[in-house]
Amino acid sequence: MEKKQKEKLGNVIREKIKVQKKNMISYKELIKPIPPDNAIGRLTRMEAISNKSINEAALDEAKHTLSRLERALKMTDDPDFGLCRVCEEMIPFARLMIMPESDLCVQCAEKLTG
Repeated sequence: MEKKQKEKLGNVIREKIKVQKKNMISYKELIKPIPPDNAIGRLTRMEAISNKSINEAALDEAKHTLSRLERALKMTDDPDFGLCRVCEEMIPFARLMIMPESDLCVQCAEKLTG
């Protein structure tokens, strides 16, 4: 991968890290406990509890993605950065621009996910 491409990719990764951190702040706000004395109806309370579970899952996913993005950012200077971890072929730059945390080429990702 060329130096210019790595710089461009590094900028994309930094921007995606900022977005993930903002999302995590929002999710943390949305998963605060719902007090039992809250004067909302029974169905609305059940919906709030359901939404809380959905937001907790979204927060977990955001944490996972953030971790992968931070790892990708650290590895951009590594000469093996951008190589598929299965077939060791170069992952297309366009794929890395969309999913910089990706460590699989499309073909290997499809084989693993079926």
